[in-house]
Amino acid sequence: MSVDAEQYTMDEARRLLGWWIEAGVDSPVGEEPRHWLKPLRAQVAGAQVPIAREIAPPSPAELPADYEAFRAHLEQATGLPLDRDGARRVLPHGLAGAKIMLVSEMPAREDAADGQPIGGEAWLLAVRMLAAIGMAPDDAYSASLACFHVPGGKISEAEMVRCGDMARQHVALVKPERLLLLGEAPARAMLGEPLARARGHAHKVEGIRTVATFHPRWLLQRPGDKALAWRDLLLLMDEL
Repeated sequence: MSVDAEQYTMDEARRLLGWWIEAGVDSPVGEEPRHWLKPLRAQVAGAQVPIAREIAPPSPAELPADYEAFRAHLEQATGLPLDRDGARRVLPHGLAGAKIMLVSEMPAREDAADGQPIGGEAWLLAVRMLAAIGMAPDDAYSASLACFHVPGGKISEAEMVRCGDMARQHVALVKPERLLLLGEAPARAMLGEPLARARGHAHKVEGIRTVATFHPRWLLQRPGDKALAWRDLLLLMDEL
């Protein structure tokens, strides 16, 4: 994977370098020897990447089988997970067939205020993460695990299962080239594992190469984990 410098303005290149520095990629010398001519998958975290794991499809659910119908379902349907009094609907952002699909935690207040699954400072950091792997914001399709923001609301186990079923159907209809799960809830709902165990492995969801990492909100609060997120991004872009 390479980044064509001619595709970026000076300001965009500066932001890309800033992300690399914050991610810990600020020195030409690493802690472990690196064979630069070997395929990337042999270098991630100093070890061979495990074989991608296929996640079994969910039991059949009565969900729209067409993308436009599914999108309308998210916009109009009642009784969806977290659809409660005071909830604010936050819809996906982007186009089907995107290079990368982001599935994040349930929307926070700043996300709902911006009207997109990842908003505020977290979205600015997400843009930098995308730039670090050679992608522009328009290359991404962003969705949240549940399309409602509920102040102080918690999701039940039953709702989590429904969210996982809906998210897998969403992925199948968007058909992205790569899938990045941001946060604990997407990892549990779509991979059946906590984020700590899901990280560091390449998975398959609906036939799409999938990696789980920290939500940008987490990275803003714990910048020391940006180096780990950088490894996750490299793993995502590695070839099978």
